[in-house]
Amino acid sequence: MKGKTPKESHTVMNELVLPNDTNTLHNLMGGRLLHWMDIAAAISAQKHCNRIVVTASVDNVSFKQPIKLGDVITIEAKVSRAFTTSLEVRLDVWAENIPTGSRIKSNEAYYTFVALDQNGRTIPVPELIPETIEDMVLYDGALRRRQLRLILAGKMKPDDATELKALFFDEEK
Repeated sequence: MKGKTPKESHTVMNELVLPNDTNTLHNLMGGRLLHWMDIAAAISAQKHCNRIVVTASVDNVSFKQPIKLGDVITIEAKVSRAFTTSLEVRLDVWAENIPTGSRIKSNEAYYTFVALDQNGRTIPVPELIPETIEDMVLYDGALRRRQLRLILAGKMKPDDATELKALFFDEEK
């Protein structure tokens, strides 16, 4: 199975925030944004592995800036690391007010997907080959994020999370 670069799975999705997408303060509803982010991330994951993928987890998504009615949002998604049958996708969300020309970063998140075969069983995914320094930083951090996800889900014991422990303890002592 041939590896792929983050560039090969990069996805950019744009949406216009319409009245039906907003709350009573005319801000984009968080659930609508999460829906759009899930779609963009799934497209990126599917491009990487040429398979159907399903969402396995969504990391903490914090809303740094409100997105207003009439803003255009741009969701950038790219695979940050592939594991055996799962892959992590990094998302950045930008909000742009076209008349004023202002553009702000509103959100960032990591989504995890699992690739499935035609019978709904997990299937191996191609490895990710990081190219840039940014790609390598995301790639290296993905193992720690994965271990944290597994601990929080009760699927890994904290003592087994060697990458996470290395952040806090000097292994030479």
